[in-house]
Amino acid sequence: MPDSTLTLHPHRLLPADPGIRAVAAELYDSVGNLPIISPHGHVPAQWLADDVSFADPTSLLITPDHYVNRLLHSHGVSLSDLGVGRPALDAEQSRKAFRILCSHWSAYRGTPVRFWLDAQLAGIFGVTLRPSAETADAIYDQIADCLARPEFGARALYDRFGIELLATTDDPCDDLAHHRALRDDPTWSGRVVPTFRPDRYLEPNGPTWIDDVDRLAEVSGIETGEYDGFIAALADRRRYFVEHGAVSTDHSHADARTDVLSAGDAARLFTLARKQEATDEEATALRRHLVSEMARMSCEDGLVMTVHPAVRRSHHTPTFESYGADVGCDIPIRAEFTDALRPMLQRYGTHPNFQLVIFTLDETTFSREIAPLAGFYPSVYAGAPWWFLDAPDAIRRYRAAVTETVGFAKTSGFIDDTRAFCSIPARHDMSRRLDAGYVATLVAEHRLDLDEAFDVMHDLVVTNPRKTFKL
Repeated sequence: MPDSTLTLHPHRLLPADPGIRAVAAELYDSVGNLPIISPHGHVPAQWLADDVSFADPTSLLITPDHYVNRLLHSHGVSLSDLGVGRPALDAEQSRKAFRILCSHWSAYRGTPVRFWLDAQLAGIFGVTLRPSAETADAIYDQIADCLARPEFGARALYDRFGIELLATTDDPCDDLAHHRALRDDPTWSGRVVPTFRPDRYLEPNGPTWIDDVDRLAEVSGIETGEYDGFIAALADRRRYFVEHGAVSTDHSHADARTDVLSAGDAARLFTLARKQEATDEEATALRRHLVSEMARMSCEDGLVMTVHPAVRRSHHTPTFESYGADVGCDIPIRAEFTDALRPMLQRYGTHPNFQLVIFTLDETTFSREIAPLAGFYPSVYAGAPWWFLDAPDAIRRYRAAVTETVGFAKTSGFIDDTRAFCSIPARHDMSRRLDAGYVATLVAEHRLDLDEAFDVMHDLVVTNPRKTFKL
């Protein structure tokens, strides 16, 4: 009978070569318990402000995790059966969704999602049974029993995970009430910061842009009928975010271009867009200019600018219409950075207050564009493997692609970018193990001394993210 237990091997993801593995294990042990710094993610601040008790295993582990859901969907599972798009699941629906996950466990073989799920089930909830159709109910009951206990509430898990900083991703018009509640709560000692995400306000051909710009006027108190007022309102909201602890802005558009318009052309195109008379080409030109304006504002207010372009959002329109955005049907497209970012970097690339972190879903750009940019501009950092690339082999390729050009110090530190709260420690642990393996290989090849290797590991986990995000 095959082994049906779920175990976490102490040397998982470390190199297979015994000699290198021994060095990697030593390096990993030196950073395995260091605090987690998570400067970009999507866990709601409300969970921690209200110290929520999670209702059931499905709503915690499955429904918010589009990595989990998209693979099940690819095997014919309806997203609605996983709770996506539903305000809540009753007990029967929750258990059914969990059975679906366990019955399709083989779909995750070889994927990082399997690594993260194993770590969550065994490491957090003490599950020892491998998920299957036969074990689903027993595992569900074990997790549900844990969630009923106070040590599995949101704040208790935050402390247990060893999180030093957790960033959320927020609309510029958000009042940040939950962040403010955490800041003012004398019983709270963690750090949760908002992130300014203005994409929808910079896309004049977006379906809600007119309403969004009007809402910006209401919230900021600055009239946005003309271009100058719109720019002033965005700057005002950025200041509001800084006052509430924000350290960065986040931008994701179809391309990375930052072509700058003259003041007159920018105002003219904005007026056309407000009248809904701008062509697609004019709206795109205005958006590219506005991204450069975000860089200019970063030089003034100090917010670190992060970009991760080139994603075809909501690739399957019927899924978007049924379930909304961010449910797993976004697909990467080719990216270009060297020429695209040049107009912005010509102006701000050597500004002492500007920092830009470039992320990509197109790994062909790591060695060709991103590492060379980070290897020249003081302001530019090579962002960690992102989204579809936050996986074991892709992370190894990233290190090999960027290190020879830019070293370790101009890389961002790991970014978990997750909506699944319990996956945060698993994702960071994965990165630490893979980096330990890469650094150990350099030691084995006598390209790095062992004392330097320990320094590198500490920097990758702690020093780099603090520096990159001005923490």
